[in-house]
Amino acid sequence: MDTKNASPSIITPSERMAIRASQELQDREVVFVGIGLPNLACNLARATHAPQLYMIYESGTIGTIPARLPVSIGDPTLVTDSLAIVSQSDIFQCYLQGGLIEVGFLGGAQVDRYGNINTTVIGDYDNPKIRLPGSGGACEIATHSHRVLIMMRMSPKSFVAKCDFVTSPGSRMDSSKPSKDQGKTRAELKLPGGGPVKAITDLGVLEMIDGEFTLTEIYPGVTVEQVKQNCGWDLKVAAELRIPGEPDPKALDLLRHKIDPDRMYL
Repeated sequence: MDTKNASPSIITPSERMAIRASQELQDREVVFVGIGLPNLACNLARATHAPQLYMIYESGTIGTIPARLPVSIGDPTLVTDSLAIVSQSDIFQCYLQGGLIEVGFLGGAQVDRYGNINTTVIGDYDNPKIRLPGSGGACEIATHSHRVLIMMRMSPKSFVAKCDFVTSPGSRMDSSKPSKDQGKTRAELKLPGGGPVKAITDLGVLEMIDGEFTLTEIYPGVTVEQVKQNCGWDLKVAAELRIPGEPDPKALDLLRHKIDPDRMYL
């Protein structure tokens, strides 16, 4: 359904995720932006309800206002109208480790009920089935951001009971390979940031409640059973589920025709 020629009346999963994620952002917040759907969400928020959203990219641009959608964190368009350009070490040492990032976006190959994310390996670390790109800045974003928003499509392979490797910490350390930190909370590990607060998926929204993801919102036409079938653990479900209305047509029009008219990420 995510095709360039999709009917205007059909809202694709990517469009819904981008619009839903944009609603989590508030004006004047400092956001560590990633490429892809998080980038769409941030630019949509700036174009609607958060005109002074303060965007920072890993490559070193501060207060970025890109003239077009960047294809990578090294895209020259990120320099356009940015307030400053600093070194990558300054981004991590002064901004992230300095506690200045209010919102961080993350995704990965696997995520568990505690919001731990794996972007390192599938299978055993020493003899993996698949070697993934690794952490990049994800571990630091997960560690230091005031709150983390996870954007991932749901499937039993991506929403797993235990991550094969914990690249980025969630609310409690847990992995298929026991370690000295197994079972420890963020407070016990002395992690400064607030950790993951929501996972925005193609089926609904999971919210971190008492240290574990709980289904609190499903999109129109989606059933609880459908969400559970795409989750690798016995997912908790809120007593009262929210079912949002259809996205604002103006926001959808902005997303399709101004922010990502070539459907680079949609």
